[in-house]
Order: sequence, then C-alpha cells, then structure tokens
Amino acid sequence: MVKVGDSIPSIPLVEGKPDQTVDLSQELGSGSGIIIGVPAAFSPTCSDSHIPGYISHPKLKSAGKVFVISVNDAFVMNAWGKSLDKDGSSGIRFLGDPAGKFTRALDLEFEAAAFLGTNRSKRYAIVVEDGKVKSINVEPDNIGTEVSTAEKVLG
Repeated sequence: MVKVGDSIPSIPLVEGKPDQTVDLSQELGSGSGIIIGVPAAFSPTCSDSHIPGYISHPKLKSAGKVFVISVNDAFVMNAWGKSLDKDGSSGIRFLGDPAGKFTRALDLEFEAAAFLGTNRSKRYAIVVEDGKVKSINVEPDNIGTEVSTAEKVLG
C-alpha cells in the first residue's frame, strides 16, 4: 500500500470527458494538495457527508489543490461534482479512474464487484507535498468515515 514518502504515480485520470486527462504527479509535483479517494460517486456516505465535509470546511482553501477520485467514468464524476458543488466555488476537482489503474498503483483497491459492479477504491485521504505523500488516512474497513474526513485531515 502507498506510504509516506512515496511519489504520486504518473497515471492518467479523466476529468469532464474521457479525452481530457489529468496526471496528478504533475498537478501535485510542487506545492501542497489532497487526494480524496471514494468507493463510488453518488453513494450515500460519499454524497451526504464525506465530500460535503471537505467542500464546506473552512480550511479547504489553504489545503492546496484538492482532487476527488473514484473508479467511475469522467461523465459520472463530472455530474457528481456539479451535484455537490454547483458553481465549482470549492475548487475541488472530480476525477475518474475508470479502469482503476491509479487506485491499483496506490494498492488501495478492494473487492466490491458483488455490490458496486466492479472493484473500487478504498476510502482515503492523502496529503501531498511537492509530489510526495506527506500523510495517508485509509479507512480500516475500506468504506467508513473515521480517519479520512475533512475534520481529521484538515483539522
């Protein structure tokens, strides 16, 4: 599993539509940021509390670049982002990892095909500084919200 000091992998993610790719190793190569991994866009915990907690957190703007990633396609992530942050004022970017390659590179995939249609990402929050993992908070049960919430990560 990804650990403190590791570099962010250079694996394309999608934003908005399938042909618009984002490389987080470049986006987060300098400065600070957070990568928030979730099991599924539009799922109850992700939509009702986990991501809204980041959107409304008073320290969000000082966190640097913030990305939400799920094993979903670009269209789903774009629609989900608009549903949670209609005007995009939070600055959070919603990226799809449709084949789960980024998730697997971090070794944060779990078997979820039986209830989510395919394997998914564990719920996590990774704080990044100059392209390296500064801290990582992975939910022990993969899907809960004990250690990866905005309150735990941003204070």
